[in-house]
Amino acid sequence: MASYGHLEGATLLHAMARDVFPGRIALVSSFGAESAVLLALAAEADPSFPVIFVNTGKLFGETLRYRDQLVKRLGLTDVRTVGPTADDIAAGDRDGMLFNSNPDACCHIRKTVPLDRALSGLDAWVTGRKRFQSSTRAALPLFEEADGRIKVNPLALWDRERIDEEFERRGLPRHPLEADGFLSIGCFTCTSRVAPGADPRSGRWAGTDKTECGIHIHRIGNV
Repeated sequence: MASYGHLEGATLLHAMARDVFPGRIALVSSFGAESAVLLALAAEADPSFPVIFVNTGKLFGETLRYRDQLVKRLGLTDVRTVGPTADDIAAGDRDGMLFNSNPDACCHIRKTVPLDRALSGLDAWVTGRKRFQSSTRAALPLFEEADGRIKVNPLALWDRERIDEEFERRGLPRHPLEADGFLSIGCFTCTSRVAPGADPRSGRWAGTDKTECGIHIHRIGNV
């Protein structure tokens, strides 16, 4: 993968989809804050670039409407919405309140398990994580290996200013909840407003030591 380390943006995504992992890569997006930039790069590389969206059943209505807005605006043609099955919920979160007692288990049932199923048969996937988002992502590489797949992080080195510039340059709409102080947006049960100047992800699982939903928990290593 080192030979592709000089590429970025749509050029990198095009190379991953055409040359390195043809038919075996997808972009995973929350359609949350900042998601529009990576989705726009994917659409520029190829409008049919597969996009996986996990609907946990606990998302803000604003996120679902934002997803529909971006899909139409960017012309994305292969957005795959996945989520927990009825059996998943019946087995582990029958009353829908697991987030109160065990948020890790809730994330596992509603996000990690559905994503694992969606990634089956793929050799790589693309994330929108960035180093500036939190201290736990400060050493994030462009490429990493986890669970037998390659994860591509095209925006790892981008700072907030560059993200903002790309929104402006492309005329991309912002997630409607950003204006109300939500800078990292997940499920409505576990997402809070962020204090001015605070870590953008401090509003996720506020008041706990939880920092990730579970799909990115592994030892970070360069490829």
